[in-house]
Amino acid sequence: MTEPLSPRLVVGMTGATGAIYGIRLLQALRVSGFESHLIVSKWGARTLKHETSYTLEQVQAMATHCYQPGDQGAAVSSGSFLTSGMVVAPCSMRTLAAIADGHGDHLVHRAADVILKECRKLVLLVREAPLHEIHLENMLKLARMGVVIFPPVPAFYNRPQSLDEIVDHTVMRVLDQFGIHTALAPRWDGEMTAPLPAAPLTRP
Repeated sequence: MTEPLSPRLVVGMTGATGAIYGIRLLQALRVSGFESHLIVSKWGARTLKHETSYTLEQVQAMATHCYQPGDQGAAVSSGSFLTSGMVVAPCSMRTLAAIADGHGDHLVHRAADVILKECRKLVLLVREAPLHEIHLENMLKLARMGVVIFPPVPAFYNRPQSLDEIVDHTVMRVLDQFGIHTALAPRWDGEMTAPLPAAPLTRP
């Protein structure tokens, strides 16, 4: 008899804007009982430096395990390594295209390819605007394969008062995709709240 495995989630962070989504996801997983297996691409590390006050080493320390993007022999590159799936947060259009076309340029791409071939859940927080036809075709191709295309579009029915609240709501909804239900943000209960007073318009 063997000990039951802890639930695992692979987390990829690539070079699109929105590094904070990956960071907050790791923080939420840390208290959820899930193992997090982190891969930060070269450009993901660059974006992290531009957008946040966290170092790469600090973000890697948030994960249960972390891997170098060039390590194609890592555990997450094999289908025999059991996981509940993978989130790429944020997901660049280059990564989207590589996954859609089956390219394995680095470990984020390879790990996503493993998730697809093993029929596990793959969630992509794709970041770009506006979207052109190639972006849309790649998203449609993957959606038809069962991939969850999850642009981090903010919700406003919960009246967010800070950027943290906007990020937390998206992270909560992403974790819902894997049956990890948290209370990071208020959930819609069908009750309308009183409107907030409108801010006065000012001239630039």
